[in-house]
Amino acid sequence: MTKKSALNIVKMKQMKAEGTPLSMVTAYDYPTAKLSDEAGVDIILVGDSLGNVVLGYNSTIPVTLEDMIYHTRAVARGAEHTFIVADMPFMTYHGNIDETLRGVRRLMQEGHAQAIKMEGGKEICPTVEAIVKSGVPVLGHIGLTPQSVNQIGGYRIQGKDAADAQRLMEEAKALEAAGAFGIVLELVTEQVAEAISKELSIPTIGIGAGRYCDGQVLVFHDIFQYASPYINKRFVKTYGDIGTLVREGLENYVKEVKERIFPAENHVFVAKDDVLDSLYGTGLNKVDKS
Repeated sequence: MTKKSALNIVKMKQMKAEGTPLSMVTAYDYPTAKLSDEAGVDIILVGDSLGNVVLGYNSTIPVTLEDMIYHTRAVARGAEHTFIVADMPFMTYHGNIDETLRGVRRLMQEGHAQAIKMEGGKEICPTVEAIVKSGVPVLGHIGLTPQSVNQIGGYRIQGKDAADAQRLMEEAKALEAAGAFGIVLELVTEQVAEAISKELSIPTIGIGAGRYCDGQVLVFHDIFQYASPYINKRFVKTYGDIGTLVREGLENYVKEVKERIFPAENHVFVAKDDVLDSLYGTGLNKVDKS
């Protein structure tokens, strides 16, 4: 177990300058947050990917602000020494700025997040700037942006040609200028992610974006194959297959219950002899239970 103090956005920028990578994990509840905190993870992202991972949706789009507040609050209780970023969910930051700031306020005050994350490039920069001016740190997110999956035509690798690479670079620079403290690069070609990382003074955090970002993020459930069925992803490394372990454990539990193996003698509590007498009486007054 690694004891640490929580990071802040100034320390993160210093870590980039020093060449020290940032570790980020996406988690959604108290126990996974607690384990991540104890392991020394730098940043926990309460991602709207909870829609896919724990709520059973086929995309992040159905996730609501209430969902995000609920899960962020649970994570905050478990990760007292970890910097917590919460996603702004679908269509909560594309309209009236006052409405957007109300959602941000709720994630910070009710969810106890220390920063928020927003997907998008130049089109959200005025909103990013307004949120930062209100005193809230903002993490950007470009490349594959799951909230826009219906618009971009699926989960496609970004930055595969010169025009797309230039677009991503311009979006990253615009987000930095708007005040973002860092940028997530998702499913971006390694060369483009490296170029962006070198160009910016703020840290980049990659997921499927290669080896040269200033940090890496993976979903807790992907790291441990905690899903059924689990779908392998090229950019994910498995550090423990608990999905299989849990499934086999549950199968064994069901089998032992059916066969009356569990509970065994060592799992039960035994009362004193006179307890039954007080329930059923003694001698002739004892109720025949046969």
